[in-house]
Amino acid sequence: MQLFTRYEEIEPYVTKDGSIIRELMHPSVHGNSNQSLAEATVPAGGKTLLHKHHLTEEIYHITEGSGIITLGSEEFKVKKGDTVCISPGTPHRIQNTGNTPLKILCCCAPAYSHEDTELVE
Repeated sequence: MQLFTRYEEIEPYVTKDGSIIRELMHPSVHGNSNQSLAEATVPAGGKTLLHKHHLTEEIYHITEGSGIITLGSEEFKVKKGDTVCISPGTPHRIQNTGNTPLKILCCCAPAYSHEDTELVE
């Protein structure tokens, strides 16, 4: 069990929705139980694919940059410091509207899994 991580030692990967993810804490790697915490990066001009999670509730906290998040049929501008809750079953995506990477802390409960991610587009 590894309940401590160092950012620079975490290898990023690309998720089903197209974001670049660093799993800061995940049960399959670190031994925690009920949730995951990751940093997502969306490059300048990029956006994730519209997707939903059947079981997982997500909380996004924007740590750098700005963008537009789609939640169901609604869109909202987001910027550094904003926090968004995404309920299970809600189609969502985020677009980077700035000139620098958009960085987001993503907390998922239960923990993120590819199997719980359905692409909608």
